[in-house]
Amino acid sequence: MQRMGNHPIPQANLMNPKNFQQQVLNWFDQQGRKDLPWQQNPSPYRVWLSETMLQQTQVTTVIPYFNAFIEQFPTLEDLAAAPIDEVLHRWSGLGYYARARNLHKTAQLIAQQGSFPDTLEELLILPGIGLSTAGAILSIAFKKSHPILDGNVKRVLARYKAIEGWPGNSPVNKALWAASAELTPIERVADYTQAMMDLGATVCTRSKPACSHCPLNSHCLALKSGRVSELPTRKPAKTLPVKQLCLLLLNNSQHGTLLEKRPPTGIWGGLWSLPEFDSITAAQDWCTANNTGIITAETLPTQRHTFSHYHLDYTPLLIQTKNPINFVMEASRWVWYKSGQTHTLGLPAPIKQLLQQQTEDNNGYNG
Repeated sequence: MQRMGNHPIPQANLMNPKNFQQQVLNWFDQQGRKDLPWQQNPSPYRVWLSETMLQQTQVTTVIPYFNAFIEQFPTLEDLAAAPIDEVLHRWSGLGYYARARNLHKTAQLIAQQGSFPDTLEELLILPGIGLSTAGAILSIAFKKSHPILDGNVKRVLARYKAIEGWPGNSPVNKALWAASAELTPIERVADYTQAMMDLGATVCTRSKPACSHCPLNSHCLALKSGRVSELPTRKPAKTLPVKQLCLLLLNNSQHGTLLEKRPPTGIWGGLWSLPEFDSITAAQDWCTANNTGIITAETLPTQRHTFSHYHLDYTPLLIQTKNPINFVMEASRWVWYKSGQTHTLGLPAPIKQLLQQQTEDNNGYNG
């Protein structure tokens, strides 16, 4: 009996690549998803957009965003010509906003080139396109045989071959890529790629996998050794740090709220947000220094928003001003905006919720 780490691995007869592919494709023909919006007329643009949206995001969440995005930007050229604010607005709520910025930048680069790249080398030099996304584009849109390794495929292969270790570690990642490359077919590669993603998303799920319905169950090493729940190995746990700040909700008598455009990189990069301060006192001092003429000031309950690498505890400070700031501001950085118009801006989800709440509260404010 072979050992991997501290666990014995039973010597099951793993299928050869051809049999593995046939099992997966047979399952796909009977059980696979074929009505997802990006599967209809799968152009390189639609495949690329869907794969970008699906990074770190569930299919059910992506579908309405994808449909709205395609309606607004039907072609890559439409996306390339759109203002970045409009793109970020359509992305608002999906998170990981660097994806949207890279999408826009790459659309402009491809539009300048005149055609969508169809080689791995050309795709990998574009912003936001990694090895797995490139593989999906090439296999699904161009029918070229290239492996992929998104989260769903990692899970299927880690369990099937009982590959131990956190996939973020280089040796483990390398082993998973080797397995994916070995098993990817030449024929029907688009269906196979979709099938592997579907298998991980609907059967070989992270919790409560439906092993009895899996086409690979009679050869799965994790299932045979009773280690399905252990694989793939989870990322080592760590305590997320907590960052605290004050968000200034500065409203004028016309129900305008002061918004600031964030820098193009970093958290919420390129989105419109509320001015940030280290403390309530710092926010009040800023208002006083800019002669806002504070009518009322109210500290709202602190709320938490969790990013991948830290918790953000933010305390909104609601200030009603009688002297809206009139000093010359960079038009591209600051704006007084009525909450009813914020649908035209790219806003982080917590900020959007705050402004919506203010709209409801302001319905009873007479100025």
